[in-house]
Parts: sequence; structure tokens; C-alpha cells
Amino acid sequence: MHDPLRTALLVIDMQRDFCDPAGYAAQAGLDVARLASVSANIARLIAAARDAGTPVIYTREGHLPDLSDCTPAKLQRSRAAGAEIGSRGPLGRLLVRGEPGHGIIDALRPAPGEIVIDKPGYGAFYRTGLQTVLERMGVARLLLCGVTTEVCVHSTLREAVDRGYDCITVADACAASEPALQQPALAMIAVEGGILGTVAGSAHCLAMLAEREAAWEAT
Repeated sequence: MHDPLRTALLVIDMQRDFCDPAGYAAQAGLDVARLASVSANIARLIAAARDAGTPVIYTREGHLPDLSDCTPAKLQRSRAAGAEIGSRGPLGRLLVRGEPGHGIIDALRPAPGEIVIDKPGYGAFYRTGLQTVLERMGVARLLLCGVTTEVCVHSTLREAVDRGYDCITVADACAASEPALQQPALAMIAVEGGILGTVAGSAHCLAMLAEREAAWEAT
């Protein structure tokens, strides 16, 4: 069945470096318990997407071991935050590909064959093959979840909207680094009639995916 709004679930940066007390975010002073708290809702979305035949795509922020893809400005910002990229921590070198901290948390481990996009920036389209992957799959709509709402989720959302994707940000499957930032970050999406797409709860998105599962099974 041709689907003019084929959907993909984009799980953004649910890595140990952001969700584990021994990772990058904790060393930078962020509340990683808050960031990890959305993992249960994300797990439900992943399960529903798999059942519906909806692609699940994961992103991981991190850099090459020689840091050649990390700009001096980004490196300096991490240093100022007290968690210099590439320095050693309990989970290996911070935000470096291949280190234990770079991996997706066990609760959301990708299934065999699911796509993982490694990105050196905040947005998932910057210096990655994400757009090529989405075009190959015929995806036109993205469900976005993950961390952090105000940085990597928002950066990816804005990149996606500029590329013409219809976007739904799943409010209770995203977490901001500070509680005060969550609602303003979500409110920005809806201005000007939904200039950055729409915001929905996970219950709404699960119902949408269940409808897609029924349509999938009927084909």
C-alpha cells in the first residue's frame, strides 16, 4: 500500500553519556535521572512502531577518536561545562564513538537491522546520511523523541522542517536538561499555526501507530 505520509520514529541520543550517572551529561552537571525518565515512554513507542512496520531510527551524538570532527568552539564549550569531549570518564572517553558511554542505553537497544545514525553535531542531519536514509524509505513524517528537548531534539526538528518533513514531537517522550526549559521548548513548536510541526503525547502517538498496524496487517 502506498503511504503518502510514511512515518519513521526518530529516537534521539538516548545514550549512556546522557542517561547514565557516569556519563558526559552527569559530569556536565545535568540531571541524568530526568533525562533517563522518558525511556519507558520511548520503549512503548519503539514497540508500537515495530508492530506497525514503522521504521525506528536511532541517533548517537559523538566524535571520532581523534576529534577531527569536533569543532574548537564545541570542544571549548564542553571544557567550560566541566566535561571536556574526549577526556576520560568512568564510561570511557566522553562523547567519543566506540566508547561504552557512546552506546544506546540497554532499555532501548536497537533491534538487528535497525538504523543508527552517528552525528558529530546537535542536529541529526548535520554531516550524516539521515536524509538519504529517509528518502530511500520514502518517509515524509517524523515522530521525534529523546534528549535533550531544547538542544538535540529541537536542532533535529528544525533541520527536518526545513527539509519538508511533517514532524510530531512527542512531549512526554522528550526531556530537557532543566525542568524550566521543557515547556518553553515545546511551546515554540506551535507558534504561527505550528511552524515547527505539532506536539502530541505518547498516548496519541501510540494510538496512531496502532491504526497504522491495522492498516499494515490489512495489506
